[in-house]
Parts: sequence; C-alpha cells; structure tokens
Amino acid sequence: MFRMLQVTLFLLLTGIATAQNVNRDDIRGLDEQIQDVKKDVIDLTATLAQLEEKLLFPSNSQVAFFVSIADEQPFELESVELRLNGEIVAHHLYTYREIESLQKGGVQKIYTGNVQTGAHPLQVRFIGKTPSGREYRADAAYQVDKAVGPKFVEISILGTESEIHFKDW
Repeated sequence: MFRMLQVTLFLLLTGIATAQNVNRDDIRGLDEQIQDVKKDVIDLTATLAQLEEKLLFPSNSQVAFFVSIADEQPFELESVELRLNGEIVAHHLYTYREIESLQKGGVQKIYTGNVQTGAHPLQVRFIGKTPSGREYRADAAYQVDKAVGPKFVEISILGTESEIHFKDW
C-alpha cells in the first residue's frame, strides 16, 4: 500500500514538472491539431451519411415525398399522414417553427424509402386550423408511377380549401 502511494506521488510530481516545461507554442500547436482532427471527423461524418443514404436508398428504387403549403391565407398545419401501398410510412406532428418555415415557402422531406417499379397507391391525410380555430381536414389519393431511377413527389396542401395537390419532380 505504501509502495503504491509512493509510485502515485512520483507520477504526480513528474507530471507537474513536465507540465511546467510545456510552452505556449506547444499548446497552440496541439490546439491546431485538435481543430484539424475535428474538421476531418466532420467531413468523414458527412461522407458516411451520403454513403449510408446511397446504400439504404439506391437511386433505382428510391422514392421521396415532400410537403409544402400552398395557402396565402394564414393556416397552421397540425399533422400529415402518408400511406403508401396501404401501409403508414410517415406521420408527422408540426412544431411552430416548422409551420413558420412552410408558410414562408419551405418544403419538408417527410419520407424517403424504397419501392419497386410500377404503380403504388398513396393516401395523404392532413389536419390543420386557421388562427381563429376553425379546423380543416382533407384526404387525397394519388398513384405513384415508379420507373427506374429516383421518384420525387411534392404534396402541396391548401388548408383553407381543404385540398391536396400532387406534383412529380
């Protein structure tokens, strides 16, 4: 026990002496190396995310759906549900910031997946309300005709008209 205490004390004193010999240039150089490593990790993470998307959603079977709001009148989207081939693939409850972004012309990617070529039924349902509290609901159906290559569909919601429009990209 006493021997272990001596070794620990020796290591502690040696570390203090070594730390006093380190100058500011060494610290600055180490800081720059750390920043370079951080940048490399961020770049590597972005590359891995792109590779993961290519592996999970190859372009020949990829399908993606986007939501936008086409109303010029105030309308607060509360939720959207997507059913593809009769199965719920996406259900999203909107936050205030997301609603604000959509009202300013933003587009939300709500679902990305893989489907085989051919026709696939899509059902969309939304719930929303006006600032006065009047509720709007609508359902719409669309046939997604998937060919070889990626397929992108925009789901444009007109809340005050209780309509949903589809646009192939």
